[in-house]
Formats: sequence, structure tokens, C-alpha cells
Amino acid sequence: MKIYFLSTFYPFRGGIAQFNALLYRAFEKKHTVKAITFKRQYPTLLFPGKTQYVTAEDIADKIQSERWLDTINPFTYISTALKIKKNEPSILITKYWMPFFAIPLGVVAKIIGKKTVKISILDNVKPHEGRFFDRFFNRFFINQNDGFIVMSDAVLKDLLSYNQKVKYLRINHPVYNHFPPKINQNEAQKKLGIDVTKKTLLFFGIIRDYKGLDLLIEAMNYLDDSYQLIIAGETYGSFDKYHEQIHSSKAKNRIHTFNKYIDDNEVTNYFSAAEVCILPYKSATQSGITAIANNYNLPIIATNVGGLTETIKDEINGLIVDKPDAKLIASTIEKYYRLELYSSFSNQLAKEKEENSWENFADKIVEFSLTL
Repeated sequence: MKIYFLSTFYPFRGGIAQFNALLYRAFEKKHTVKAITFKRQYPTLLFPGKTQYVTAEDIADKIQSERWLDTINPFTYISTALKIKKNEPSILITKYWMPFFAIPLGVVAKIIGKKTVKISILDNVKPHEGRFFDRFFNRFFINQNDGFIVMSDAVLKDLLSYNQKVKYLRINHPVYNHFPPKINQNEAQKKLGIDVTKKTLLFFGIIRDYKGLDLLIEAMNYLDDSYQLIIAGETYGSFDKYHEQIHSSKAKNRIHTFNKYIDDNEVTNYFSAAEVCILPYKSATQSGITAIANNYNLPIIATNVGGLTETIKDEINGLIVDKPDAKLIASTIEKYYRLELYSSFSNQLAKEKEENSWENFADKIVEFSLTL
């Protein structure tokens, strides 16, 4: 197959770029694949983080890509589409996670015509912070594609709310396996400068309001002094409100913040230091953090929102909190340690990991394309 993959690649950084790089490497083992990325992904004014780009300190898979598409320059929509159309790939794959990309990616898909099968991998359909134009943009994008890859039932439900007849393939998110291997827990805790005698909880990833970090900070007030919390990730927006909440918390000396972009080579320190990863989300469709935790066989405690319960199976490989509530989160954490569930959950995750490989994911996408 000749596959063109239009999405975020190096020199851009973040979870989307990591996902794409791993899938690209899986495709290239059996197919001819070309990566196409953005001249400009987000205008600086609209990007809430510190930088969109890989820095000198970052370790990234430097996928060779063509930087053709500028999301706010319509002329590049046309030129990108014509370049793709000229080369007649068997499949065009895009990654879609917010309506901001609906018009540029949708126009490209529309122009390249019917000789190429157009498949989009959907992280979200309905955004976490909705706007009045989302439905129009989403509908336009959906109508330009032949098929969709969804990684949770929650995203599938949102997709079908636009069109019950769309063709789709439901596959689990592959496990992120490009990080350094797990290290000794005490060694990891010492690297982070935290107490090696306490039960250690981890909140990891980009910090946004819907992820419920405020609930987890509040939950620490209900946990005794034997617990400590690691908060690791860059904030989209301001961290000030969380800083104030931590400062006024009676658990402030047991909350350790690493408010920055966590480079791939550092990830192992955080996932090796903890006995459990906490997802106190207020809303969700799915989470790439589950795929990182699964790589390290680290169990998860998550709230019962969106598609989280599809991969986090209550009492089997993790625990589910009935609703986003600080007291319930705290009591579930206490249950996890009281029943000593780490070993059984971790062993179960190790078994499941073999099924969710990038090679299997890539093969299923190609097989799906042959049905469209």
C-alpha cells in the first residue's frame, strides 16, 4: 500500500505527535508511507502551552515529513491536496481531535477525490470545551471521509450522532511503548526528590480544567499523612488556581508539582515512582494517559466518565470511581491500598498489553481500508 499520513509530526511535540510517529513506524514495516505535517499547526495566539515545537532537551522520533499545510492559509489547503492527488496514494490517513482542524483537513480530503481511500483516526468528535460552530465544522469534516477509526465507544457514539451510516472500525488505543523501561521505585522517587516511605499517587499529562486536578488536590485532604501526590505536566492556561489550592491544603507538604512539559526520557521516573495513576476527570472520551500507564503496567483509578471504563475495568485492572467527587476519589484510593490490589492489576495489564500493539493497530487499519 502507498499510504499518506497527514497530521502532526516532528518538529511538533506532544501526545498527538508521539501517537503518529509510532503508527508511522508500524506502517513502514509493510507499506510505503509518507508523512505530511503542518507549516503552522496553531497560530501562536491560540496555543495555550509554552511551545508547540520539540526543544533541544526533548527526545523525539524525527520522522521525515513534508511541511505543506498551514491551518490558517486556505491556499495551502488546495496546494497540499493537489500534491497528494498527483501521487495517488492508496490511503490518506488523518488524525482528528478538534473542530479547528475540520476545514483544512476536510478541504484536503474533498479535493483529492475518490481514487484515494480517506480514513480519519478520531480522538474526539465533540470537543471538551465546545463552541457554537463545532457541529457545522464536524459535519463538514465527517462528510469528506470514507471511514473512521474510533478508540472508545464514547467517541463512536458522538460520531454516530452526526451520521448513523458512517463506516467505522472500533479498535483499542495501542500501548505507548517508546518510553525508557521502568526503573526501581525508590530510585525513581529519589530522582524526583520525594519521600520514599509514602504511598505515591500520580496525576500525569497536560493539565486542563476537565481533567479534574482540583478534585484530586481536594481528595488529598481526606487522605492521611502516609499518602503523597505527584502532579506532572504542562498547564494549558494558568496553574495559579491549582497553586493556591495546594498552598491552602493541609496536604500541601505531600503534593509535589512538576508543572512543565515532561520529555519522553523523563516519563519513566514518574510512572516508576508511583503505585497508581489517578484520572479524576470531570468529562472524557478517552485518554492517552491510559496507554502510557499500561506500558508500565501501572494500575489506574479513574472516574466513571466518557470512555475511560472501556479500558479501565473495575476490579480487574483498575478501579472506577462512581462520579467526579473528591471524597469518593479519596475512599477509592484507600480501598486500592487496603486491598493491596497493585500486583493483581499490574499482572492483568501485562497480559492485555500484548494485544494492543502498534503493528496490530496498523494492520487493522489497512484491512479496514480494503472494505471501503
